[in-house]
Amino acid sequence: MTARVKVYAGACGFTSVIRATRVNKKHVNVKIFSACKMLQKMNEDLECLDWHRDIFKNICGSLIYLSADKHLMHTDCPIPSAIIKVIQIELDGMVPIDVNMKFEKYNKEEP
Repeated sequence: MTARVKVYAGACGFTSVIRATRVNKKHVNVKIFSACKMLQKMNEDLECLDWHRDIFKNICGSLIYLSADKHLMHTDCPIPSAIIKVIQIELDGMVPIDVNMKFEKYNKEEP
């Protein structure tokens, strides 16, 4: 099986598809399909990840966020989080439930 997620990133206008495929007991392959050149460069780092060692650490130690730090200019990009979530789904560590963020501006007097 392969898990995938489609991400509508927001202000940048890019829609990306991230595919995670379990290679064997220890390794997973991640592929990002996007028109964003910065995200395309992350693919080099994500070809074969040891998910025990490379992914599920603190944010600063995760290979996903290290790759994002190297290739992405925008700290608000939701793709690194989406990569980790789709890997969790591929490894049967999480059910495929959508994540949603809704942003709005409002008057200070409103609750």
